[in-house]
Amino acid sequence: MHTATVTKLPTHGDAALASQNRSSACEPDVTCRSCNLRELCLPSGLSDADLQRIEKIVYVRRRIKRGETLFNAGEPFNSVYAVRVGFFKTSIIDKDGREQVMGFFMGGELLGMDGVGSGRYNGTAIALEDSEVCVMPFSLIEDLASHVRGLQRNLHSVLAREIVRDHGVMMLLGSMCAEERLAAFLLNLSQRFTARGYSPSEFVLRMTREEIGSYLGLKLETVSRVFSKFQDAGLVAVQQKHIRITDIPGLREIIGATR
Repeated sequence: MHTATVTKLPTHGDAALASQNRSSACEPDVTCRSCNLRELCLPSGLSDADLQRIEKIVYVRRRIKRGETLFNAGEPFNSVYAVRVGFFKTSIIDKDGREQVMGFFMGGELLGMDGVGSGRYNGTAIALEDSEVCVMPFSLIEDLASHVRGLQRNLHSVLAREIVRDHGVMMLLGSMCAEERLAAFLLNLSQRFTARGYSPSEFVLRMTREEIGSYLGLKLETVSRVFSKFQDAGLVAVQQKHIRITDIPGLREIIGATR
């Protein structure tokens, strides 16, 4: 699957972010080598010379306030965005005018890769909290990837993850019941937060219940009902958007019970 702020999320201490002008750009004040998300964004084993070359790709950072758009569906694809701080959703509007959420992205993940094949962004990316991204023109990434083998492999890996993520969502929508979908969603968030050094069991959801339902193919009422069911069963403790998973093995058992 391819997903809120935990209690340790950097935005809690980044008061300057909220005071920035709308979608403002800024010169990078942290290099790739010193960024705490480096291991998530970049391939391992790069030499200092290769790191210096890669840092030249990130020529600007962009601050996006909550509710603002990073890029729109159908716009020409020209850059990939690495989420440094914050949380995003991507979505499309269907023929009936309803929003369909396609994915959620957090720090250390790349936005916009779905535009590589078509030359246009397939979805609209909207910040779910005050966020900051590193802007990387794709033409520069391609040029550098031809000289840095590790970067080329990493690029292929990211593209492969996009394919796997889309396949995973299709599996969710096609073969899982509501309880299994929400359990898988929460476990996926837990794993992604753990990879970033945060608590695997306690976080704040930045997306709404309705957005979760759109992503999982469930009605709002169903999402709320399943959350209540999980809480009654002692699997989670829910207080508004604050989630504490009290029984991770129990959630895993829900997914594996019929598999």
